[in-house]
Amino acid sequence: MAKRTFKVWRGDTSGGSFQSYDTEVSEGMVVLDVLHNLQATQTPDLAVRWNCKAGKCDSCSMDINGKPKLACMTRMNSLPPDQDVTVQPLKTFPIIRDLVTDVSWNYRQNKRIAPFKPIPPGPDGKRRMYQEDADRPQEFRKCIECFLCQDVCHVLRDRDGQDKFVGPRFMIRVAGLEMNPLDAEDHSGATEPVRLRHVQYHSVLHRSVPRTHQHYRQRHHPDERARRRSLLRPRVGDRTAHQRQEAAQGAEAGEGVTEADGAGRGDGAGTA
Repeated sequence: MAKRTFKVWRGDTSGGSFQSYDTEVSEGMVVLDVLHNLQATQTPDLAVRWNCKAGKCDSCSMDINGKPKLACMTRMNSLPPDQDVTVQPLKTFPIIRDLVTDVSWNYRQNKRIAPFKPIPPGPDGKRRMYQEDADRPQEFRKCIECFLCQDVCHVLRDRDGQDKFVGPRFMIRVAGLEMNPLDAEDHSGATEPVRLRHVQYHSVLHRSVPRTHQHYRQRHHPDERARRRSLLRPRVGDRTAHQRQEAAQGAEAGEGVTEADGAGRGDGAGTA
């Protein structure tokens, strides 16, 4: 076991300072393990927010050696062994006590974003979307809302922009909603009462959206989205893709199947 020195910020809304603690660190420990050890052996009143200890719950966000990290995912062997470990609360949000901050502002922003509003179903009562449209926002759904990106956003931290800007986490949420072709709500440009400036909104999309054979903004222009939705709705008298494929295969096999409007294979409407 190696001995390490932790400098932990202690205090509350009235102020505070760093206090040093020497502790033993064993192989495989993460920063959250060390903080729990300090609670058990040296400072039982240390306030630390945590929950799952698996990088899924977002609770143990803090600044470690000046960088925003999850304490449960920061291994001790990843930190310089010849330096003290400095642990402090997130700088952007109000301090409650010790390493715990009040992040409720983020939840208020989330409530102010217009929710998903499904488009009307097609004539068959179903809603359809392309698989590529379902795959595109998958990466955005992996966000655990640790708010580390909010913590390092200079608009929120240094420019007092919390009343004007929702931050990167919720820009990504808006982008994910706007990518969904089944969402009838218009999230682009400005959403009330949170205003997302056009240049900011599309700047995030330009950097974050994977490019396919067409540009995102071209594919998701309102006119293009309406056109794609109309293609997804089955029209009376049209063959499905499966029926057309069967007809083509039958023709190649010499079965004498021909195309006819409104005809499905074997439905009696198509005649050679």
